[in-house]
Amino acid sequence: MITVKSPGLNTDKQPTKSIQVWDTECVLLGTAHISKQSAAQVKAEIASGGYDAIAVELCENRYQKMRNPDRFADTDLWQVIRQGKTGMMMANLALGAYQKRLAEELDIEPGVDMQTAIEAANATGLDLFLIDRDIGVTLKRVTRSLSLWRALEMFAGLLNSVLSRQKISEAAINRLKQGDLLESALTEFANKSPDLYVPLIQERDRYMAARLQQLAGTDAPRRMLVVVGAGHVAGMSRCLEEPAGDVSATLRTLSEVTTGFSWLKVIPWLVVGLILLGFGIGFYRSPELGLQMMTDWVLLNGGLSGIGALLAGAHPLTLLTAIVAAPITSLNPMIGAGMVCGLVEAGLRKPKVADFVHLRDDAASFRGWWHNQVTRTLLVFALTTLGSALGTYLGGAMILGRLS
Repeated sequence: MITVKSPGLNTDKQPTKSIQVWDTECVLLGTAHISKQSAAQVKAEIASGGYDAIAVELCENRYQKMRNPDRFADTDLWQVIRQGKTGMMMANLALGAYQKRLAEELDIEPGVDMQTAIEAANATGLDLFLIDRDIGVTLKRVTRSLSLWRALEMFAGLLNSVLSRQKISEAAINRLKQGDLLESALTEFANKSPDLYVPLIQERDRYMAARLQQLAGTDAPRRMLVVVGAGHVAGMSRCLEEPAGDVSATLRTLSEVTTGFSWLKVIPWLVVGLILLGFGIGFYRSPELGLQMMTDWVLLNGGLSGIGALLAGAHPLTLLTAIVAAPITSLNPMIGAGMVCGLVEAGLRKPKVADFVHLRDDAASFRGWWHNQVTRTLLVFALTTLGSALGTYLGGAMILGRLS
């Protein structure tokens, strides 16, 4: 049984709402992640002694990052590359750097409200629950809702927000006042793409509401303070006012990353098939034509991947690897030139302890991405992948041109 008891505003004009979820009273306290006033309100609420549990808008990943900002020191870079998590690590680094930039400009660490809730829970011995969806799942669902080029545009916008020397825009600050770091980091892109709102905000409202329903049905705290960004209070309230349904199924559905059939997965195989068919036709017409087509393929694919390695400041042997490997790996979509080059770079220039220690600071500057061996390896992966992809499509176009 879910009933709304007392919607309203607190004395600091932060949205609050008390909702009865079965036997648990959930007091939703809307905060701003960059507000010392919000942090003070969280501390005062907990100090009142009226709660026996606290829930916060964090996932396990973000919680661990908050508790240990330098946790990247334990990262196995080889495993990151081999498991295809390079893009996710770059996005997390960019978000961390953006958070650092906010802290420097606004003189407050974003997430101070959550940090206060965590510290107060530990000090008082109250149960602490993490109710937000995993940030990796959210980012994956965001990118899967966009076209390839829109996803690249989004990532470029995120990097720009990190590396730009201009002051944080008023729009971004206003979004942070609504309490969402992800949305503020993607402010400009979100304005261009309303579809971004669904996986970034709406789905998380549903997920966090379902988590509260799950907790109320299992752990059953008597009265729980729920600390979330102010922008989530209205959406979560609407979800909690609806019939709960199958909570486990809701959480499972919102945690899935679609891996079904997609034309985006088929296109690379079609391109490779057309290129191999082109080679076959070329050699059938004449050995000279076939050799010329293969030469074009090697020069374009290897050359552009090599330029990517050069731009990333790769080791000379990594540069050579890019030139040799790209024309071969491009004919097998299961293995990318970036993966091969990234592994070679990581092996030739093993990151030092200092690289991991300074990773967060280096990721916040343009020069730092090339100075730090961890981020430079990630750049090698990204730029050689991009170069090889361009070489594949341009090389394919040239092959078809020679056959016409």
